Amino acid sequence: MATDKKYFLLKLNPPRPSFMVDMTEEERQIMGAHVAYWAPYIENGTMLVMGPVLDPAGGYGAGVIRIESETELQHLLANDPANGLGTFEVHQMLASTKF
Repeated sequence: MATDKKYFLLKLNPPRPSFMVDMTEEERQIMGAHVAYWAPYIENGTMLVMGPVLDPAGGYGAGVIRIESETELQHLLANDPANGLGTFEVHQMLASTKF
C-alpha cells in the first residue's frame, strides 16, 4: 500500500551558541561523521537539503527530510552520530512544494 510521504524540518541545536567557531577536535570528528551519515540519504532523496545556519544568536544545523513514517524519523535521528552532542527539534511540515 502506497502512502504519502511526510516532510519534517529538523533543527540540530548545538551544545553552546559558539559551537560553530570553537568546536573541539572531538566535536569536529562527530560533526564529520554526522555529515557522512546523512550523505546516502541526500543521494536517495530522503534528506532534501541540510546544512549549517548562520544565526547571530548562535548557529545551528537544519535539514528537511521526506519520509514514510515517524518510526523512520525516530530511527534516522537515533542513529545520527551528532545525536547527544546536540539536540534535535523536529517540526512536521503541513505542505511541501517542489520546483
